[in-house]
Amino acid sequence: MKTPLILLAAILLAALLGPFVTPWTHDAIDWTAIRAAPFSPGHVLGTDSVGRDLLARTLVGTRITLAVAAAAAAVSLVIGVLWGAFAGWVGGRIDEAMMRIVDGLYALPFMFVVILLMVVFGRSILLVFLGIGAVEWLTMARVVRGQVMALKSRPFVIAAEAAGAPPVTIVARHVLPNIAGIAIAYLLLTVPQVVMVESFLSFLGLGVQEPLTSLGILVKDGADDMDIAPFALLLPGAMLVAILVCLTLIGERVRDRFSA
Repeated sequence: MKTPLILLAAILLAALLGPFVTPWTHDAIDWTAIRAAPFSPGHVLGTDSVGRDLLARTLVGTRITLAVAAAAAAVSLVIGVLWGAFAGWVGGRIDEAMMRIVDGLYALPFMFVVILLMVVFGRSILLVFLGIGAVEWLTMARVVRGQVMALKSRPFVIAAEAAGAPPVTIVARHVLPNIAGIAIAYLLLTVPQVVMVESFLSFLGLGVQEPLTSLGILVKDGADDMDIAPFALLLPGAMLVAILVCLTLIGERVRDRFSA
């Protein structure tokens, strides 16, 4: 787990601090260096089709992609925990109805739902946060519900009920802290899914909009110039793959640790 964690930390640190030390901003145009090759004067990793520095754009794009993923994952965590905890604690017909809703939502094409939200309500980065998070909470809700149902019969929960503690207090103080570890593990597995969704939407032009950039936009721009300047695709593509692999490995190992 150390290697993926170290690599992810290095990527995050570079994305946060790198744009402050690069000589070019992500949207500045150098008209004298169009599609400049890597290690060109003033552009370590070259430029794109309109002369923007690829290093600066990759660092900012990584920052935006990770920010969208973190925010959307947080939205899915809140919705999933609230839905799953309520369904698992109440049980009975309410639980059955809520889980059938989850089953029905599983059958929907999530990408189509997010695209529909973008088309109807406009293309804003806030809507990207909310839209992706609102369709990525289903697995979290199932996991939390199962954990809550298992904890309902534990002696410390029964003792709290016998002492007259209200259900909200019991869930907040006794149940949720005991499922925090497994919830965090599944949250880490949600983040790479969100990264993929955001990158795909940006690739289609429905996600993050210029003058901001993201890894999806950079991959799209690189794919358009792949025959002329393949280096414009390799860097953001490698960064995206590295983030997805690191997040997936870390999430799986955290999940295995708390599931054991």
